[in-house]
Amino acid sequence: MQKLAVNAGFTCPNRDGRVGTGGCTFCNNEAFTPSYCQPFKSVARQIEEGIEFHRNRYRRAERYLVYFQSFSNTYAPLERLRAVYGEALANPLVAGVVVGTRPDCVDDAVLDYFAELARTCYVAVEYGIESCYDETLRAVNRGHDFDCARRAVEATAARGIHVGAHFILGLPGETDGMMTAQTETINALPLTTVKFHQLQIFRDTPMEADWKAHPERYRFRTLDEYMELFIGILRRLRADLGPYPQRTVDGHARKTSARNGRLAVPALGGVEGDACGLLPVLPCGRMDMRGPVPFGYGAFVSAGMSAAFIWRAF
Repeated sequence: MQKLAVNAGFTCPNRDGRVGTGGCTFCNNEAFTPSYCQPFKSVARQIEEGIEFHRNRYRRAERYLVYFQSFSNTYAPLERLRAVYGEALANPLVAGVVVGTRPDCVDDAVLDYFAELARTCYVAVEYGIESCYDETLRAVNRGHDFDCARRAVEATAARGIHVGAHFILGLPGETDGMMTAQTETINALPLTTVKFHQLQIFRDTPMEADWKAHPERYRFRTLDEYMELFIGILRRLRADLGPYPQRTVDGHARKTSARNGRLAVPALGGVEGDACGLLPVLPCGRMDMRGPVPFGYGAFVSAGMSAAFIWRAF
């Protein structure tokens, strides 16, 4: 099974004026969108090109989860959502959809529709929450508060839909203590998965301008500093989001492999039946389209994972 990204041409309510303009201060969708994902192409064509791309890269992939990743993929009338997701699921190689969106872009009708789909295929809704602190959400121009995110997650989970949340570690003004402490709030949410991303500052974003004006509000960590922070968060995650024996965290041995300069970390809870895993994201730091300046590292935690790796992306 392979996740396959598409861009269905949606936007966000903090871009089009409904709740704000300019979008999130950190956002540059081009930085994480595959080259075949262009909204002028139909969803069906993007899926076909994505399958071909992944067949060459991951030769064992047999079926696909279509990941609606760019912008807010529920920010449209229900009729359009039915057409878009129906087009994706019409491909016989597609086993389900993963829907990236904002917590202020769902209502009962939309969630009922996804619950209907979930009776016949895999459906997951992943919310960009980013932080549990309203002050931070205001500072990065999210346009919603944390209570909005809580309500959306609870309403999604109540319908039996897989529900995930994304958080960014290192947003301006947040200390290590704040990022660690919010784990208890995350634990109280009925989540299936949680993704932690390290902060990245992209050229020509509002956050780059803020970083230049107020560099004291930002901290870029070394690998060891980031690992210490992230392992502290992992220790506090509730069992079904990231179960692992305490001894494997306290006693893990780190080593760098010669291949690709990869830093391998023995699985946190890598014994059979455990469900903690780390997958790589990009280094943290100031970035442009020519590549990243490495300052830190990121990870993905999900039920069902059994290996843990953090590696350099340069």
